[in-house]
Amino acid sequence: MTDELRHEIEQALVDVRPYLAVDNGDVEIVRFEESTGVLEVRFLGACKTCSMSAMTLRAGIERAIRLKVQSVRRVEAVA
Repeated sequence: MTDELRHEIEQALVDVRPYLAVDNGDVEIVRFEESTGVLEVRFLGACKTCSMSAMTLRAGIERAIRLKVQSVRRVEAVA
């Protein structure tokens, strides 16, 4: 992943992080697979065990990133 792409993704996460922080959680970038457009992220803090994390991933994190970063096609959570 290029530094520019990482920066674009981090900028997209700026919009999401305050909502995660309210519940003492966060998210970090793990890796990006260019051939498939899949971004892997890891939940941190309370988000790791939250029952709503799947919804947060799709409706919050993935949506925010895909709106701003064209090369990301899907976001997956990894342990």
